Amino acid sequence: MAANQGGGTRRRLSTQERREQLLSVGAQLFSECPYDDVWIERVAEIAGVSRGLLYHYFPTKRDFFAAVVERESERMLRMTEAVPGVPVREQLTAGLDAFLEYVETHAHGYRAFHRADAAGDQDVRRVYQRALAAQERQILAALAADPEFGPRFAERCDLGLAVRGWLAFTTAVCLEWLRGFDLSREQVRDLCARALLGLIT
Repeated sequence: MAANQGGGTRRRLSTQERREQLLSVGAQLFSECPYDDVWIERVAEIAGVSRGLLYHYFPTKRDFFAAVVERESERMLRMTEAVPGVPVREQLTAGLDAFLEYVETHAHGYRAFHRADAAGDQDVRRVYQRALAAQERQILAALAADPEFGPRFAERCDLGLAVRGWLAFTTAVCLEWLRGFDLSREQVRDLCARALLGLIT
């Protein structure tokens, strides 16, 4: 245990807790500033750790930002994971509700994730593109297994492009919503749901 300035004690963070703390600070800074404007020294200062400790967890700034992007990607994939055997139409509303709750609750992380596409570092952009591809595959797999939409895969070769376009649309809508666009979560959900169903039908 370590003593704090008030004379009490504070619990030493575990390795995983410290890593999560650093990623949360990074998500906030990367959401507010372009990649090149985020300084590792600032991350360490906000987290109350030495620069050397931060580099112990993440050897380079590229590694740090990539870890922020990967964490947000994993969260989004968990939030939107399909339930086997349940029709897509039934899952869409609940899935979007869960996703939009994530967007609101982890707004810094969501913004940081999508800032990666504009990063000058090609390795960071590849991490982002892999994450988008994983989201696309997840949606396509759910559609392929659905009795209503599955047969369309034999007829259409553009569903992958349609889903990719829908992801871009949903991203734009969510980012504007976070900037204060006057729509309720339910309105955003219904807008995104109608857009996807329109594309695939």
